[in-house]
Amino acid sequence: MTQQHTGNGQEGRLNLAVFHGSVAGILIFLIYTIAYTEHANALFNAGLDWIGQTFGWYYMLVITSYLVFVGVIGVSRFGKIRLGPDHSRPEFSLLSWSAMLFAAGIGGAILFFVVSEPLTHYLTPPVGAGGDIDAQRRAMVQTFMHWGISGWGVFVVMGMALAYFSYRHRLPLAIRSTLYPLLGKRIYGPIGNAVDIASVVATVFGIATALGIGVMQMNYGLAYLFDVPEGLTTQTLLILLVVILATLSVVSGVNKGIRRLSEFNLLMVAAVVLFVLLQGDTLMLLNALVMNTGDYLTALVGKSFDTYAYHPDAKGWFSGWTVFFWGFWIAWAPFVGLFLARISRGRTIREFVAGALFIPLIFVMVMISVLGNSGINMVEQGLVVLGEQAINMPQATIYTLLEQLPWVGLTASVVVLLSIIFFVTSADSGALVLSNFTYILRDVNHDAPVRLRIFWSVLIGLITMVLLMAGGFRTLQSAVVITALPFSAIIVLSMIGLYRSLRIEAGKLEARQQVVTGNGAVLDWRERLDRTLDGATHDRADATIRHAIRPAMTELVEELTRRGQHASLIERETDEERLPCPMLRVDFEGAPSFIYEIHTRRMQPPSFLLADDDYYLRLDVHLADGSVGQDLNGYTRLQVAHDILNEFQQHLHFLTQAGVEGNLEHIPDHQADREQAVASGKVGCLETSKAYS
Repeated sequence: MTQQHTGNGQEGRLNLAVFHGSVAGILIFLIYTIAYTEHANALFNAGLDWIGQTFGWYYMLVITSYLVFVGVIGVSRFGKIRLGPDHSRPEFSLLSWSAMLFAAGIGGAILFFVVSEPLTHYLTPPVGAGGDIDAQRRAMVQTFMHWGISGWGVFVVMGMALAYFSYRHRLPLAIRSTLYPLLGKRIYGPIGNAVDIASVVATVFGIATALGIGVMQMNYGLAYLFDVPEGLTTQTLLILLVVILATLSVVSGVNKGIRRLSEFNLLMVAAVVLFVLLQGDTLMLLNALVMNTGDYLTALVGKSFDTYAYHPDAKGWFSGWTVFFWGFWIAWAPFVGLFLARISRGRTIREFVAGALFIPLIFVMVMISVLGNSGINMVEQGLVVLGEQAINMPQATIYTLLEQLPWVGLTASVVVLLSIIFFVTSADSGALVLSNFTYILRDVNHDAPVRLRIFWSVLIGLITMVLLMAGGFRTLQSAVVITALPFSAIIVLSMIGLYRSLRIEAGKLEARQQVVTGNGAVLDWRERLDRTLDGATHDRADATIRHAIRPAMTELVEELTRRGQHASLIERETDEERLPCPMLRVDFEGAPSFIYEIHTRRMQPPSFLLADDDYYLRLDVHLADGSVGQDLNGYTRLQVAHDILNEFQQHLHFLTQAGVEGNLEHIPDHQADREQAVASGKVGCLETSKAYS
């Protein structure tokens, strides 16, 4: 039987259930908040207090479990698995990647809290007296806790799960995909839709909370510099400005707008921190940084479980600070997690965990230590107003601190610009992520249409305005904590699903190692030497495909079909080399298909070897998980057949093991998405598909 496949373009389609469900829920919230502002404000505040008192212990446990999980996975045997096919490599340089990690993961809220939070904990600690040396050390540790490695563990577990299932197993770039090992194909039904709707709602309120905090910061900065009045009218105009800039950035995509803004953002932050360090008591600040780091590392375990159970008077502080921050990190997890996945394709799990945990952490700790200790020192030296602002008007603290140093006009302007850029990078990244959540992508390596990104950018701005109208900072706190609670359970399930899938992946590797394969037609040593010293030209590669690889695959497909297997040979043509790229596939009922595919790849010949051309071609073997690093150039038909059978035998051994362990239904089958990608032109132009039955 011969089938002809034609592509219908590269466009996906809107996920109607998730899009309409999310928008409906958000609109109900907006209408209720606008129509019954006082009632909504009271309800949100009561919800924050109730969750803090009832689920504070739960938030502490899940945040710690996320961090422990990613740490164990990163150092384990799973760490060498790539977030993508085996042959994939990172898209962004280390500097660009680090900048985007920092800018998207932290957001402008850091400018709101970087001076005010250490000062608040120093002057009004949850337990004990304030205003002394011990209170200063505890204040820095507590601030490090709220902005440190524990929160980044939330982002890493979500980003790792999304990148693994989407880029390695070609499942949709959505939270539902992380539950495939638990739900199987039911993720495509109502359960999966509900998971994605919860993810969208949590993301929207997390981003809106960060934007609201940032707008308050920007408003004060403009009032400080240009006497712009503070209030809801100005904040509304600022939100419109951020939405417009975010829309322009998100339309330009990750490679241009978001990456460039993130890099510029990182340089500006470094300049401000370095300025304060050099203009202040430099030696004291450096000593304090080292001491704060040691105090934080020493206290990390104990603080991770500190619920203030024996200090009832601290419960309000605990709800308003620690529970709020844990809810804030969780609400941002789907947004930042998907964005981290988007920029981390091709890195190993170990690289991803180490980089995403520690690179932003270093930036944050330096920033908090330098600015926070500077603020505390100024209060100790008599700047009482700075301490009062930290408690009553936190958005003003960073400007008051800079006012004590030279060139305040310049530095305050930089902070205002930073506030804008921080929140533009958060808003545009958020719009991009929400678009991908609510759109069924043909190819997970591409993004949703521009019009959908614009829609989410505008909606985020609208929600931010409504939350500010409903009561300002307290309402922002309440909204993020309430929406984060249900999503925290989804992250736990994603964690379980990821671990189960990684175990299966390790079983596949062990199966390949356990099966002893042999090639009945080993290359003569002279032939091996020829292949080592002389790369294949276009004509030689074409000859190998037409006279060895294609005939071997054809014979195997016919023989497998004769023996009752559902085997097929698919041929396509590469866009660049115009060479046929055959793929042999064997489908199994209820189990992943076996795939053996040839990809051509241009290689630069090394300078120390003689070559007839500027490049040579490799004929790389690709299985379902990517390249196995083997070049078939120069192979005979018999040698190709034996190599295919070796891989087929290893695949059958893996399926047998997985079946015994009951894991077959939890393994994503790549074939449906591969066919869709081929049909849409993502991996080449499909010429013919021959299925023998």
